[in-house]
Amino acid sequence: MSLPPLTLYLAAPRGFCAGVDRAIKIVEMALEKWGAPVYVRHEIVHNKFVVDGLRAKGAVFVKELDDCPDDRPVIFSAHGVPKAVPAEAARREMVYVDATCPLVSKVHIEAERHHAGGLQMVMIGHAGHPETVGTMGQLPEGEVILVETVADVANITPRDPEKLAFITQTTLSVDDTADIVAALQARFPAIVGPHKEDICYATTNRQGAVKAMAPKADAMLVIGAPNSSNSKRLVEVGRSAGCAYAQLVQRAEDIDWRALEGISSIGITAGASAPEVLVNEVIDAFRTRFDLTVEQVETAQENVEFKVPRVLREPAGA
Repeated sequence: MSLPPLTLYLAAPRGFCAGVDRAIKIVEMALEKWGAPVYVRHEIVHNKFVVDGLRAKGAVFVKELDDCPDDRPVIFSAHGVPKAVPAEAARREMVYVDATCPLVSKVHIEAERHHAGGLQMVMIGHAGHPETVGTMGQLPEGEVILVETVADVANITPRDPEKLAFITQTTLSVDDTADIVAALQARFPAIVGPHKEDICYATTNRQGAVKAMAPKADAMLVIGAPNSSNSKRLVEVGRSAGCAYAQLVQRAEDIDWRALEGISSIGITAGASAPEVLVNEVIDAFRTRFDLTVEQVETAQENVEFKVPRVLREPAGA
């Protein structure tokens, strides 16, 4: 029986970014240095496959610092944490390693700098997302106003409209964020923006590849977790770039094959916390059902690498 032909467009860049790579490495190196168990506050990155793999090696994932014993190392997730968390870890004399992505830390530093200059912050982000919670927690209560949509901009009442700055979550939709920024600048002409875009290179690049791929594909799958902000944005970007059927799947077993009946092309990408092994698993699943031609759609090349904290590069007892 001959299989139906299918062109599979593979987005590049896709999958792991440098911040995720570094965060996973931090947990692995902490386990090597201190042995199991090592505690991790929140999912180190938003991916079940990755978290389960680290759990099998001896990482214990907890919601809060209260759930950790004083005498074992604790790691803070790549999304960043409010200032109160490392302060509490230090008070309890815990060994802690901060795996916050350096590009998230850049936003934290920016917020502090503007605050020191007397500006109130407006943060564009998703309420309740760990990165937003962590960034807002860098400054005292009331110093950061959260906006999620263009409509929110009309309803905020800053202390002084002349003394405002804005920051953004690093994993937002580039286009949606541009609309919110335009609304902020229209309502508050004096608002100060970041020196360099807060949305990180990896989010921007992955969205760019999806925009190039979406118009060619009958359908599109984004491999990523349902709680991954950057993965959900890729689905939205795919739809708005002209791909009628764009879905998020965690892995191959989640694919709805009935919805894909009769297609002649599919686009595949992966969020920044999805490992390449899951991409290959999805491609293999298509290969068993179709006569597959794989074409890479490359829109950028990435060679960013972040160093792990010094404490992990030193031997135990150092």
